[in-house]
Amino acid sequence: MEFNPKQRAGAFLTEFRNFALKGNVIDLAVGVIIGVAFGAVVKSMVDNVFMPLISYITPGMDFTEWTIGKVKIGLLLGDILNFIIVALCLFLFVVKFIGWIMKMKRKEAEAAAAVPPAPTREEVLLTEIRDLLRAK
Repeated sequence: MEFNPKQRAGAFLTEFRNFALKGNVIDLAVGVIIGVAFGAVVKSMVDNVFMPLISYITPGMDFTEWTIGKVKIGLLLGDILNFIIVALCLFLFVVKFIGWIMKMKRKEAEAAAAVPPAPTREEVLLTEIRDLLRAK
């Protein structure tokens, strides 16, 4: 078998294009990008809204400076709060919202299955012919 670099390169590029442009790969990439952006928003919300509110509720305590030895407990608390908010948002979206959508689609499918489909033109004509033959 003869080695043809152009043919091998073309086959490789075609195979890579088919892989990279699959819907699942693109959907995954978009999901990761949105997830990173969402994580940044949640982190900002925790650092700039919730942690100052917690410090306001407990005056004189700055959670970001809480330490035990060299372990920064305040930063850990912020990261735990960040995780809880992200997990809650994912739970609400994945479990509740998508579950609600799936339930609605299931109800639509059940409703569509409950209603018999309208007879086709051929079925109507055959029924008329049958009724005419019975009448004779």
